[in-house]
Amino acid sequence: MNEHFKSIILETTGASSLYVKEVIQELWSGYGKIMRLGLRDAPIDTVVIKHVQLPDISNHPRGWNTDIGHQRKVRSYQVETAWYKNYSRDSMARLPKCLAVETMGDEVLMVLEDLDASGFSLRRGRVTWEDISSCLQWLAQLHASYLHCNPEGLWEQGTYWHLQTRPQELSVLTDRRLKEAAYAIDKKLYDCRYKTIVHGDAKLANFCFSGGGHVAGVDFQYVGGGCGMKDVAYFIGSCLDERECEQLETDILDTYFGHLQKEMKERNDELETEWRSMYRIAWADFHRFLKGWSPGHWKINGYSERVTSEVITNL
Repeated sequence: MNEHFKSIILETTGASSLYVKEVIQELWSGYGKIMRLGLRDAPIDTVVIKHVQLPDISNHPRGWNTDIGHQRKVRSYQVETAWYKNYSRDSMARLPKCLAVETMGDEVLMVLEDLDASGFSLRRGRVTWEDISSCLQWLAQLHASYLHCNPEGLWEQGTYWHLQTRPQELSVLTDRRLKEAAYAIDKKLYDCRYKTIVHGDAKLANFCFSGGGHVAGVDFQYVGGGCGMKDVAYFIGSCLDERECEQLETDILDTYFGHLQKEMKERNDELETEWRSMYRIAWADFHRFLKGWSPGHWKINGYSERVTSEVITNL
């Protein structure tokens, strides 16, 4: 880390010195690190920093070593800094407080609250229904916070699998029927009347749990405009198997909309009706990406195929 970034962290936190406690995660394709820093003589003991160092060439684990992928990733970090600078403070959903954002050349520094130290130290590999409900409540709080918000500086259409940013995955998609329907599915989601800001990568791994059943969300590289069902469908697909996805579909939607109606300033039955109709369309949209990106992925299953087939038939 360069000395300028160190000075920003010390000035922001009031610490006399700092040290690396642990590397939490290497960023995708070697774009930097997320680290937990210890602080000396400061009001807080630790912070988490996201230190982005943009390479000239991207070595993508799945072989998408192209300028398109690199530019998408560069844009994702620009979006994340814009989110923390201009939007995050308005969220009713719990997320790390942003202490500082600094850019220097091809490097970006985000200094964030350590959620572990704030009581959100638990991660889940498997979930209970209570965990699912807590995450759906978090998504409802996020979506209620930004209804009709113009996502200026963010992705116009949030989610990392958005069709216009994934031409390669579409070009190699062998499911001809889905390939031909891809733009119509995307248009259905784009044309929905009620829009908000979506997280864009709301998988189980991006939720931090407290002992009391509360959750906080992290990783806002693909935050942007869109229908809230994109987050809900993607989250459910990240933590339930196909049998559970099918059996619990009604309960999932009832639970999410129960939370959403409580979080909004006033009840909105028109929004709920529209978004319920978009759930399976959002599911098909992600399925389109997945079948092009990783045809052998475990999330490609009978339920997803049936849902997608039904969506295409009803377009």
